[in-house]
Amino acid sequence: MLSLDDPRWNDLQHAYGRAGNVPDLLRTLASSTGPSANFQDEPWFSLWSNLCHQGDVDTASYAAVPHVVHIASQAAEPVDFGFFQLPTAIEVARQTGGGPEIPSFLAEDYHDAIQQLTDNVSLHRHHPWDQAMLLSAAAAQAVAKGHIDVADALLNMDARIVSKIRNGEFD
Repeated sequence: MLSLDDPRWNDLQHAYGRAGNVPDLLRTLASSTGPSANFQDEPWFSLWSNLCHQGDVDTASYAAVPHVVHIASQAAEPVDFGFFQLPTAIEVARQTGGGPEIPSFLAEDYHDAIQQLTDNVSLHRHHPWDQAMLLSAAAAQAVAKGHIDVADALLNMDARIVSKIRNGEFD
């Protein structure tokens, strides 16, 4: 895992340019793992804006995923659904052409982190889950098992779509 103090963060890119700010966002995330009140809460808002902007990812996204997954693996209390959703969205974007190739020095840690999502879901299975957490955890399981299309569908599912399915409104 690329150290948060590694100067190569400045060589990595995110949606707004050089990724030198990402280590501080990840440090903040490590000290605040609980569920967020809304999507604009920091550091999640900035992490999403920088690392998975409108379905596009960049090299900093790949460097950040192992940290996000590791932070979730260390949290004893309930975590925000973003710990499952963000890595999943980054992998879906990568697999569907929304980002560059993974730099070789990041590849092994990145792929290991995607696989670890299944363990993280299991670690947090005893905590209460709302629908957003359930869908994000299911999407993380799907992406870790290579089911990109299912993960993508789960990431895009919301209460309105669930209701339509339940009511048989889809043909």
